[in-house]
Amino acid sequence: MARRSRTYKKEEKRDTKFDSPVVGRLISMVMKEGKRSLAERIVYAAIDRANDGTDTIDPLEIVNRALENAKPRVEVKSRRVGGATYQVPLEVDTQRSEALAMRWITGFARNRKGTPMHVALANEIKDAANNTGSAVRKRDDVHKMAQANRAFAHFRF
Repeated sequence: MARRSRTYKKEEKRDTKFDSPVVGRLISMVMKEGKRSLAERIVYAAIDRANDGTDTIDPLEIVNRALENAKPRVEVKSRRVGGATYQVPLEVDTQRSEALAMRWITGFARNRKGTPMHVALANEIKDAANNTGSAVRKRDDVHKMAQANRAFAHFRF
């Protein structure tokens, strides 16, 4: 019998401008100390700034492309087998991969010191959409780690 209680999905928050659940989650990732209106301004300014040089019809296209490029397909998890700990490669669930991509994009944008957050977030989104930048490099590192430990794939259960 399972020890954990059953988890229930919460209703997804959508943003007010684009009515998109992806942007709603991105706003929640950027938000600190409950300041949602500030986080909304940052994200909307970053989306506008990221779309400045492009002539796309949909402003969310670059955000979706950036998330697709930053999503990991596999990751490693620690498994303890017979007193030894192995890094076992596992496929990543779609929701977790999207959450990791958003976390990496916002985290690397925060670490860009000396620039305002909306500029740093726009640059990170542009870089991820062009398959460059820190978030894509992090995804590649995770994939390399999983590739290196594929000999332990038989330990997944």
